[in-house]
Amino acid sequence: MQTEIKQLLENVQNGVISADEALLKLKTAPFEDLGFAKIDFHRSVRRGTPEVIYGAGKTPEQIAGIVNAMQKNGQNTVLITRLSPESADALSKEPAFRYFPEAKFGVIGEKPEPDGIGKIVVATGGTSDIPVAEEAALTAEYLGNRVTRLYDVGVAGLHRLLSHLDEIMSASVIVAIAGMEGALASVVGGLADCPVIAVPTSVGYGAAFEGLTALLSMLNSCAAGVSVVNIDNGFGAGYTASRINHMEAKK
Repeated sequence: MQTEIKQLLENVQNGVISADEALLKLKTAPFEDLGFAKIDFHRSVRRGTPEVIYGAGKTPEQIAGIVNAMQKNGQNTVLITRLSPESADALSKEPAFRYFPEAKFGVIGEKPEPDGIGKIVVATGGTSDIPVAEEAALTAEYLGNRVTRLYDVGVAGLHRLLSHLDEIMSASVIVAIAGMEGALASVVGGLADCPVIAVPTSVGYGAAFEGLTALLSMLNSCAAGVSVVNIDNGFGAGYTASRINHMEAKK
């Protein structure tokens, strides 16, 4: 994926903007100190995607202040994860604001057209894993990816997963999300010819230890090519999947 700075240099080369205009853009302060937060404006230059707001633990006023600073700096789409209904209500007057309560995911701005090299599949072991899955899927979609959702295809009824072999085999990245014993990631990893990102969830009875059992199971997967993120970290999985789906060959 082209980074902002690469696009800027190409614009200079193609005569879209002048060298002085490009220099002015590069001189823009890399962050703004709001007192309670330091907003990283150059993250999209370094990473290819702008900063995402983690909403948990922040007041509605703090979130609104961060959003305002980002918008003033030209960020057209702002993503907010772990956004409470109360904070979402406070942001509801923002133009183009959408809230997805199941995923606790907020967006200000429009969804970009998909520009990834392929398709990301987000699969869950059960229906109870869907909130984490939606955080992953929405993150990937708003970072410019086509996403296919396969929900409730866990190993307790393996035929449900096997009925979607076409989607699994045609994916460029798969996010496998499961609680309980977390076996879905190993099964998907043994079927797919692409990277698999495993997400353990805190779904399960007592000995599931709020996701620890699934985490350890996924870390010990015998299927090669399976990577694991933290418990319930749908955002981290969706972000990583997007990075993989936007990889260019480096010459």
